Amino acid sequence: MRILVVGSGGREHALVWKLSQSPDVKEIFCAPGNPGIAQLATCLPIGVADIVELADFAEKMKVDLTVVGPELPLTLGLVDELQKRRLPVFGPNKLAAELEGSKVFSKTFMKKYEIPTAEAEICTSRKEAEKAVRAIGVPCVFKADGLASGKGVVIAREDAEVERALKLFFDDRVFGSAGDRVLVERFLTGDEISFMVLSDGERAIPLATAKDYKRVFDGDRGPNTGGMGSHSPSVFMEAGTAREVLTDIVHPTLRGMKEEGRPFRGLLYVGLILENGMNPYVLEFNARFGDPETQSVLIRMEDDLLPYLLGSARGQFDAALKPVWKKEAGACVVLAADGYPGPFERGQAITGIDEALAEEGVFVFHSGTAKGPDGSLVTAGGRVLGVCGRARGLSEALRRAVRASETIRYDGKHFRRDIGAKAIDVLRERTGSGLS
Repeated sequence: MRILVVGSGGREHALVWKLSQSPDVKEIFCAPGNPGIAQLATCLPIGVADIVELADFAEKMKVDLTVVGPELPLTLGLVDELQKRRLPVFGPNKLAAELEGSKVFSKTFMKKYEIPTAEAEICTSRKEAEKAVRAIGVPCVFKADGLASGKGVVIAREDAEVERALKLFFDDRVFGSAGDRVLVERFLTGDEISFMVLSDGERAIPLATAKDYKRVFDGDRGPNTGGMGSHSPSVFMEAGTAREVLTDIVHPTLRGMKEEGRPFRGLLYVGLILENGMNPYVLEFNARFGDPETQSVLIRMEDDLLPYLLGSARGQFDAALKPVWKKEAGACVVLAADGYPGPFERGQAITGIDEALAEEGVFVFHSGTAKGPDGSLVTAGGRVLGVCGRARGLSEALRRAVRASETIRYDGKHFRRDIGAKAIDVLRERTGSGLS
């Protein structure tokens, strides 16, 4: 089979890496890809927003399956364009992708279908937001309605932070049209979990749980990012809670989307918080694989990913499909550029990747890399690399990822050293060891 993967980040590198292991995959294309992906696939100079050009290529090359990685082409209607041409595609159509593309739609949908989520007010002006803060109280959360690359969320824990958030969203308008509408939401306390399921429109197949770390600095300090690290399993979610999430959140969401005329096929990402350690509430929905959670999850997947993606694209899973997971933990540490998620420099030479990969249980996925004028590997994004470790215990998986991260070198390298620290403490309390 010929596969086209759309995207250029660490998530897409992990998808290409996993799909390349399928005995049924003969050729992989990636648009636009990156230097790491280029070692496994043919990269194409087509941007993720070039919907017609991507569809033209898939049609011309008789691609058997297109896998859409990032959210932008989903919300722009790439799936609709491919389906119009009767070309198989993994991912939700434009209407279904609004579950991620609009936080206002998502919040309204959850209220309608009684899906547990935090109380929130929809605001279109600073005055409305100030009124919402008075009603909801501090701490509270400000969320841009539209897509903001994972950075459109600001937590305000005190009055001074509320004032900064109001200025950011309504005076400075740093999120542009994505911030035309803003949610002011009640702040929930608890552990956050990434719960991803594959869907054919009706049936849901859960993937291994994961935990993402959004803040840029150790100790969960600093601004939100697209994600600074992850591990799988999440550790914080018990089996009973996972069943509750499927029963009370995932299945009502799929049924509701079908009732709304927006059947959801693809990857439904449920960003959860376990209030008081046990009550799951939805913080957000995403309409695609998480990044960097996908890296931690896929290095643990034992069986072939392709049949799951094909079943979703066709609207019917094979009844026998049930993922098999290695009895090992996966961890991912994101290496970022200095200054991220703010302004950062590009073009810094990267060395040490081969040295890192020589270590047992280490995987490196490219995210923001490029080839320099002399053909050498250089930084090209805020999140540069996802360095992953896999091992029998989560503590060892994390150690492998951190050691490999130290081996890789470029000017301005920044990464968190505390990814998974709380999870290890929980495991030790629970089992007396760091085993997952």
